[in-house]
Amino acid sequence: MKQFPNFFTLINLIFGCLAIVATLQNGITIQYNGDGTQLVDIPEKIWMASLFIGIAAAVDFLDGFVARLFNASSEMGKQLDSLADVVSFGVAPAMIIYQFLRLAFAKEESGIDVSIAWLTPAFILAAAAAYRLAKFNLDNRQQYGFRGMPTPAVGLLIASFPLIYWHAESELVIKVLLNKWVLYSLVIGLSWLMISDLPMMALKFKNSSLRGNLSKVILLILSLVSILLFQWLAIPVIFVSYIILSLVFKNDSR
Repeated sequence: MKQFPNFFTLINLIFGCLAIVATLQNGITIQYNGDGTQLVDIPEKIWMASLFIGIAAAVDFLDGFVARLFNASSEMGKQLDSLADVVSFGVAPAMIIYQFLRLAFAKEESGIDVSIAWLTPAFILAAAAAYRLAKFNLDNRQQYGFRGMPTPAVGLLIASFPLIYWHAESELVIKVLLNKWVLYSLVIGLSWLMISDLPMMALKFKNSSLRGNLSKVILLILSLVSILLFQWLAIPVIFVSYIILSLVFKNDSR
């Protein structure tokens, strides 16, 4: 029974690998109109990568729940969990950014032959995730809160990009997602958030009092309203709300 939570952790890892495969199998396609103009796009099936990352996040939550339920926490489980998270919420999201960078450059003249040097910055995200998780394993302060952005939060944010891209009704949203400078900025910003010491709240309730869990209640309400109003765009809104509430209610993150 002690190894039961590790089973869920390995499932998390497997879904992270499937997300990478889904991203790699859905590379950019090129079509030509009758007038010779070039159309470049990523096949819609890349949304499977978003699905697999989402499932990995759900399983990642379950392994911690199961470990507490059966009192089966272990040092091996802690290390294994971080190794799985590097793949599911570090490498897999970095591959999504990689593909969006390819698409952003492919929209430019001769951009389909972009140098790998312009695409490699996507993997800074994976490196930051690995650093953040190694740091987390050595930090005993992070019981009711985190120091730095949790990697699953970053992974879920990036996993929302393909879904937002194909369901967006606004041309502005698509242009933002296909702007290489926006993507580079996101890589730098999200990487910094992960390796920083900013106090971020954990979604664990310390007690049953409203006052002690006000930030989490507000986040829940904002999340529900955002989903109703913005559909898939709600995920970035929830992500930003999480950061703001964590900084405003920083005492809850200690």
